Amino acid sequence: MSETKTILITGATGFIGSHLCQAALDGGFNTWATLRSGSSRRWLQQPGLQFITLDFTSKEQMSAQLNATGLHPDIVIHAGGATKCLDPADFMLHNYQSTVNLVEALADTGRLPRQMVYLSSLSAIYGSAYGESKLKTEKWLQTTSLLAGTSLLIFRPTGVYGPRERDYFMMAQSIRRHIDFAVGFQPQKLTFVYVADLVGAIFAAINRGIECGTFNVTDGQVYSSRQFSDLLQHELGVRHVIHITSPLWMLRIISILSETWGRITHRPSTLNRDKYRIMAQRDWTCDISPMLDTIGYTPQWQLPRGVHATIEWYRQQGWI
Repeated sequence: MSETKTILITGATGFIGSHLCQAALDGGFNTWATLRSGSSRRWLQQPGLQFITLDFTSKEQMSAQLNATGLHPDIVIHAGGATKCLDPADFMLHNYQSTVNLVEALADTGRLPRQMVYLSSLSAIYGSAYGESKLKTEKWLQTTSLLAGTSLLIFRPTGVYGPRERDYFMMAQSIRRHIDFAVGFQPQKLTFVYVADLVGAIFAAINRGIECGTFNVTDGQVYSSRQFSDLLQHELGVRHVIHITSPLWMLRIISILSETWGRITHRPSTLNRDKYRIMAQRDWTCDISPMLDTIGYTPQWQLPRGVHATIEWYRQQGWI
């Protein structure tokens, strides 16, 4: 009988992290989920799931927290980080420096894993303050001597949607109100990945012992923004929708105002200048052949199937 492997998942309380925890438990792993002080365990109610509170802002504090447990992970999936910040400079703190702190704490306490998975983003290719923090983190992980004996896998998902996700849920809410809001008059080439496919690719790589690599993750198709909104409209049963397209210059002004209001209220806004850079990007296509050829994982959830499942989940949860 093979030895049960221990897996540590950061960002476990988030949308993707909670799905990773469920997949790890389903796969028979001894699963540990990281928490921050005051984190919600809403999606982490599964029997057998173990918890550890880690302070990612302090290597010393994290080392003490690790030493207080018997945790010695064989695998670490680092899915923690920030996608929204009051100050763009905070992306470097929450994405880059927090990762450095984690790896150094694992090294200092003798807990470096055999395999480390870093959840990056396709934004690392196309740029933004968020994307730059992800790219800098990737480069540090690939060059640090601390991980010389650790297999490193980097995943760069495109827009991830599915049950528990709230940004795309806002689009569904807009469609229910009969409004479809698009950005820019130049056509966009968009890519998406259903959360089950991202999680499936990650665990396929883990279970097959892939040694290293950087993998873009999409469902393999390219869509227009209108295709996505049309699918939402169909699944929601909304007969008529007003399609509004905002010029990029107007969106930029709105994003600045929204960001300013977020600073005044001390709450990160969904729309800000960094989000504007991401929304203004016209081409989100990428090469997923390494995922197909090296990992051997083929996406199972194209957009029509994924949107249908997501809307059904929203209904079951009473979100819509």
